[in-house]
Amino acid sequence: MGAVRERTSKERGIFRFADITMAILVVMIIGMMIIPMPTKLLDVLLSLNITFAVVTLLSTFYVKEALEIAAFPTILLLATLYRLALNVSTTRLILLKGYAGEVITAFGNFVVGGNYVVGAVVFLILVVIQFIVITKGAERVAEVAARFTLDAMPGKQMAIDADLNSGLIDESEARLRRTRIQREADFYGAMDGASKFVKGDAIAGLIITVINIIGGLTIGVFQRGLTAGQALQVYALLTVGDGLVAQIPALVFSTATGVIVTRAASETSLGIDVINSLTSNHRPLLIGAGLLFMLAIVPGLPFLPFAVIGSLLGFLGYRMIREKKIAAEMPKEEARREARPQQAGPENVLPLMTVEPMELEIGYALIPLVDPSQGGDMLERISTIRRQMALESGLIVPPIRIRDNIQLKPTEYVIKVRGVEVSRGELIPDHYLAINTSGVEEALVGIPTTDPAFGLKAFWISPEIRDKAEEMGFTVVDAPSVLATHLSEIIKKYGADLLSRQDVQKLIDTVKEGHPAAVEELLSVLSLGDIQKVLQNLLRESIPIRDLVTIFEALADNGRISRSVDFLTERVREALSRHITHRFKGEDGQITAMTLSPIWEQKIREALKGDLSQGWQLQMDPKSLNSLLSQVSRAMEKMAMEGRMPVLLVHPDVRFIVRKIIEGKLTNVHVLAYSEIEPGTKVRSLGTVE
Repeated sequence: MGAVRERTSKERGIFRFADITMAILVVMIIGMMIIPMPTKLLDVLLSLNITFAVVTLLSTFYVKEALEIAAFPTILLLATLYRLALNVSTTRLILLKGYAGEVITAFGNFVVGGNYVVGAVVFLILVVIQFIVITKGAERVAEVAARFTLDAMPGKQMAIDADLNSGLIDESEARLRRTRIQREADFYGAMDGASKFVKGDAIAGLIITVINIIGGLTIGVFQRGLTAGQALQVYALLTVGDGLVAQIPALVFSTATGVIVTRAASETSLGIDVINSLTSNHRPLLIGAGLLFMLAIVPGLPFLPFAVIGSLLGFLGYRMIREKKIAAEMPKEEARREARPQQAGPENVLPLMTVEPMELEIGYALIPLVDPSQGGDMLERISTIRRQMALESGLIVPPIRIRDNIQLKPTEYVIKVRGVEVSRGELIPDHYLAINTSGVEEALVGIPTTDPAFGLKAFWISPEIRDKAEEMGFTVVDAPSVLATHLSEIIKKYGADLLSRQDVQKLIDTVKEGHPAAVEELLSVLSLGDIQKVLQNLLRESIPIRDLVTIFEALADNGRISRSVDFLTERVREALSRHITHRFKGEDGQITAMTLSPIWEQKIREALKGDLSQGWQLQMDPKSLNSLLSQVSRAMEKMAMEGRMPVLLVHPDVRFIVRKIIEGKLTNVHVLAYSEIEPGTKVRSLGTVE
């Protein structure tokens, strides 16, 4: 917030009209190429060019990362255009008047001693340094940085998604990081192109200088009647001065470009980074000092410079050794100080009491599966699972904490819900799991195991026999898919336990934005806990809770009759008949099910004391209960053998009781009431549970 306020204050201050000022400056630069400039004004503009270049170079020294000067490619373009406009203006004055102001004259006379030959040599050296050394290197670095930045974008995006899914960052932070990655890619891509401006500027400066000398000789000899030597002395000296005035700022900008593209992200400025890098080890300094002392005593070489510099390096090396010794002693002193008896204070144990909704603990051999830097895509798969669960069941799965556990086998993993282990499995990386889903009798060459998600017989096989296993009828999946499927099934099984009251509050707030009346009526009748329990009952029986508006309206309508969670659950299920019908009907549009005989339904009614709205109790003898469970189990096994979903159809007034009877033993059986089937839906009965 402080940074935002600071930026806002700047925008209201001296930078208030920066956009208009920039547009005017660009128009003025273009005008310089057309309108002749007075020599006094040209001196000011040339001085500004040098100042701008120096300030830009110094600015690159103090940025900690490239994005702090994100406008640098545009600055480079405008600076190049400005220098070319100055070249045009100075060329016009040199050729027309033989004089281009004091700045150019000073560079021609003072800097190179009035000798145009010396000036030409210095100018060519500057061009060679800029074009061949700095510009060429900066161009290559910019090209490689742009390519590597683009190549790294998918991995960085995956890392952000992983942090978001694991709860390390929130959605706003993830959005900021994605924007930052995009800005980095745009910046280095622009720098790749902007480096061509510097290269072209060096070539243009050399060509302009040659043209100026030829033009000056022509005008001096043929128009002003000067001798060739006189014309060369006048125009060549001014042209060389003009070239030096232009090339020195260009060289500074080339250096700034090189600094930016070679600068790695750091917490400190460039100067501190350079000093830290050169003085990180005392040995090079001491060896360098010894070498300089040896050169100092070589006959013919000056003793004083080598001796002074060698002494300085030796002193720095000695100081570094002392500082490292002091730094090494500090932890020991702190350890001794901490080892002294101290008054015991109360320990804050509250952070230790936090229980994660869902955890995945893995052995060290499975770390590559979840580490994006090692090619693992498990985090992305978990994101897909969370989205899929939200779309299918309406359950917002909390972030899944992933951590390694050295107490597990290297290839083992454990899934926990609310801190309690609910399942575990074993994966073999670089192998495939061949699952026997079609009853293949022939064995495979592999490691016998069991599919952790569904308990089917399977084999861990090498990639070489994958095709053979598929031809034999096995379902072959890779290790990450096995883990993802197992996680998905655990979430479906324990989805009700994952739905907290805070999650329910978030769902209510979401619905309230579009349907405030329904939410207000609901909250006036039922508590947050009642709503949570009803939603949990629906999830336990695989009923989607996406249609929250219908659920809330049904709860509001029936909550005035009774606050019994069992009663409310049944009424909500009836309101969701369209969704339930769609959930359980087959591709032919029919619901295939077994029905419960009227005799059993009557026995259950007679054994039921009370009702769902006031509280109930089942008083059925154990023999009858076991008989009912046995009959239902055989009927459901028959359906499963035919590849059908096990569905038991009963009368509405006993549906909840039947479900309670069988849920402990037959967890995969779905109990539906006739009232939960949408009118007009065909029901195919495969038999009756007698």
